[in-house]
Amino acid sequence: MDLLGAADTIIQGVLLGSLYALFALGLSLMFGVMRLVNTAHGDLIILAGFCGVFLNQVFGVGPFTTMLAVVPLAFALGYVVQRTVLNRTLSRNPLPSLVVTFGISIVIQNLLLELFSADTRSLAAGGLEARSIEIVPGLAVGVLPVIVLAVALATSAGFQWLFGRTRLGRAFRATSDDGEAASLVGIDNHHVFALATALAIGVLGIAGIFQAMRTTISPTDGPAQLIYAFESVIIGGMGSFWGTFLGGLILGISQAIGFRVNPGWGILVGHLVFVAVLVVRPMGLFPKTAA
Repeated sequence: MDLLGAADTIIQGVLLGSLYALFALGLSLMFGVMRLVNTAHGDLIILAGFCGVFLNQVFGVGPFTTMLAVVPLAFALGYVVQRTVLNRTLSRNPLPSLVVTFGISIVIQNLLLELFSADTRSLAAGGLEARSIEIVPGLAVGVLPVIVLAVALATSAGFQWLFGRTRLGRAFRATSDDGEAASLVGIDNHHVFALATALAIGVLGIAGIFQAMRTTISPTDGPAQLIYAFESVIIGGMGSFWGTFLGGLILGISQAIGFRVNPGWGILVGHLVFVAVLVVRPMGLFPKTAA
């Protein structure tokens, strides 16, 4: 592999990994606040993508206009689902929340199959998905992946600021550390948990639109997106938003190197890197606190 080819592989891996990071930030948020693993996470990404496709095909609006509609809807959906369903499952036993979110996953997949059939769809982006910027002769980057990278960076920074510098972030940390003590000082834990899920699903609204712009989506794609999000969180380290972002980049670069070596190896190499991190650093590469 020549120097230009190596640079292209790394850059494409970073751009792909930024999308994985966007997938993973919501998962990291929900686990960090509630210790809840949302197994419907990937299906919610695909649901958001199909909502964007529907709005585009029926009303003829552009992808970023659909994002303005889908993100508030995703935020509201997250709040309602957490407040009415998931709050009832939270306990020291993780099994109830796993079963309920798995059920939500099945419902979303079957709903999308009924509404859109098993055909793949994509969100027309007016040619944006094909535009590129030439860095040097022979090396170019896509405009859309660069936008995704910028959004992932901004979202990671925004979540870090929210947790570290705001009153809501203090409420998140308090309920995560000791929910009973937080309730004694007047914090409504159920409301705080619902806001955390609303933020997490709202970010998935952005991620779903980008995924539908970047490639084709089908109703059964959710589990694959969940795996990429989960691996990004574990590689980066639980409880760290910047760690999650870097975990997504590492996963994306690993896959890009695998694709460069052999087109059939990309996903496998990413999984192997994930397993290697688990063996060497079970807490992740950039955990929030030392074990």
